[in-house]
Amino acid sequence: MNVYVDVILFLNFIFDFLLLLTTSIVLKRKAKIFNLLIGAFIGSLSIFVLFLNINSIQLFIIKVYLSILMNLFAFYYKNIKYTLTNIGIFYVVSILFGGFLYLLNIEFSYKHSGMIFYYNGLSINVIFLFILSPIILYIYIRQAKFFQKKVSNFYKVNLFINGNKFVLNGYLDTGNSLVYMGKPVIFINFEVDFAGDKIMVPYSTVSSSGILPCTKATVEIPKLGNFDVLVGVSKNINASGVEVLLNNQMEG
Repeated sequence: MNVYVDVILFLNFIFDFLLLLTTSIVLKRKAKIFNLLIGAFIGSLSIFVLFLNINSIQLFIIKVYLSILMNLFAFYYKNIKYTLTNIGIFYVVSILFGGFLYLLNIEFSYKHSGMIFYYNGLSINVIFLFILSPIILYIYIRQAKFFQKKVSNFYKVNLFINGNKFVLNGYLDTGNSLVYMGKPVIFINFEVDFAGDKIMVPYSTVSSSGILPCTKATVEIPKLGNFDVLVGVSKNINASGVEVLLNNQMEG
């Protein structure tokens, strides 16, 4: 069997560049393309390690060392947290990308009879991988950004109503902009005694309108601040684990 080192080196270089580029986009590092190319070139040199007479542990250590060098050349060093974050996301992207390609290779290259798998003579074409790789990484970037945005809208909320304190899981609902008497209106998904201090708040949505009984309250939200609000009860909070929907007027 012929092994073309130059082809393997080029493939490693392209894949390492895509991994560094994805890491840069996900973390919004705005790294220069030249730095990413240098980092990818360093990573591609790992192919030569396979020709050394070393054991698996030594091979693993060398690859880890090269991955650290890749990230340092691509993103520079600012502090230990910054560098570890870069390396961590780089490994996550590598695992997801490599696992997905491995899955495709198994699906295309092997057939199975029950639990027995056997090679069917097919393999994923290299050109196909070049076409597919950016698509896989693009989908990952989109999903990572969506997940990051969703997670960033979750907050731990201390809610004070009539002298009672509730510690709740809150979600900043960008679609909730209801304000009444100069106070943002938030919604909880459980019944609470308003102690007769009710304020009738008119509301209107795309599907309905009406009057919502509310009461005055105070909320403390780390990273957002303290707010005087009006609280209403809604049984239509569908987000998993969310007990209070916050108002977009409380953002930043």
